[in-house]
Amino acid sequence: MPSTTWDDGAPRFRPPPGVTLYLPVIAAFVLQVPGTIAITAAGRSWGPSAALAIALAAASALALLGARRFPGPTVVAVTALTVAGLLLRPDAGPPMFALAFAIIGAVVRGARFWALGAVGAGWVVAIAIAGLRADTSWHPFRVAVVTVGLGVCFAIGEGFRARRAAVDERRAQLNERRRTAEQDERARIARELHDVLAHSLSQISVQSGVGLHLFDRDPERAREALRSIRALSATGLDEVRGVLSFLRGDERHPTSAPLTPQPQLADLSLLARDRSGLGLEVRLDDELRGETPPSVVQTTAYRIVQEALTNVVRHSGATTATVTLARDADDLVATVGDDGTGMVPDHVAGGGIRGMRERAELAGGTLVISSDSRHGTVIAARLPWRGAP
Repeated sequence: MPSTTWDDGAPRFRPPPGVTLYLPVIAAFVLQVPGTIAITAAGRSWGPSAALAIALAAASALALLGARRFPGPTVVAVTALTVAGLLLRPDAGPPMFALAFAIIGAVVRGARFWALGAVGAGWVVAIAIAGLRADTSWHPFRVAVVTVGLGVCFAIGEGFRARRAAVDERRAQLNERRRTAEQDERARIARELHDVLAHSLSQISVQSGVGLHLFDRDPERAREALRSIRALSATGLDEVRGVLSFLRGDERHPTSAPLTPQPQLADLSLLARDRSGLGLEVRLDDELRGETPPSVVQTTAYRIVQEALTNVVRHSGATTATVTLARDADDLVATVGDDGTGMVPDHVAGGGIRGMRERAELAGGTLVISSDSRHGTVIAARLPWRGAP
């Protein structure tokens, strides 16, 4: 059986956190500062304004260091520095790479409204001030290109954000699937061990009570009870080993097959005989006339009957219990009825009843329980004859 990869759907590679933080800072610094210096050299406009423009370009790049912890304030600061540099040299301003990184980072990290407010206000202020200055004439095409570029940055940020959200949702679904699978596995282990241990230990408890009661008056029957306890404990240990082997998956290897086969309907006669005694008679009414469903259905029916009889022995106070097997169309119907005291009102289902219901449902069937103080309890399991679809 191939192993399951729980991170299917997650990105194959996610860069380390340091890369996503420092790479935009380095890229913006390398692109902006030399670019500003090149523009200054080309225009031969050295002086205090040139030094300030270079400082603004460097500061806007370094401001990206706060993008991870403070994406909103970071995009505000980078916008302010970029607008200041743009107005300082309106005709040949510095490149706006830091602002692009700040917008994308803010949108991805959930500070979309910070970015929209800061960039929108900054661009409107820049256009307004540039329009009021006599020495500045921004061509409408330049304004349109910059506006479109800012919109593209927002679109890229939204794309990354949507992809990250999809990956996070996928990972959450996989984690939930893993938790559900683990819970189902724990329930399956508990169900298997409960069926085996409850059967063996309840019989051992009954037989030990018989032995203690007859120890002085009838030593021979007391010895018989002890022999029965010994046989039950050995069988129980074999069954536990078999269940553990099955749960580990060792049954796939012939050299480590389960020590005991899975019980079948033919084993119910022995189960009924073992359950009889100490004032309780268990009868088996087999109406199948030699027909038998697949092995897995037989095992499910056997375990349900086994648990039902365990409850009869432990809780019902009945003198008679009847196990009936019948076929109804495409269903196997296994019924266990007793003449005991019935369940108390508002009875809360214990692990045994939950286990029977789970077994029936996993097999594609149903379990119905009816009980009252006059007619006892009837447990009826209806299972698809050919197994779960």
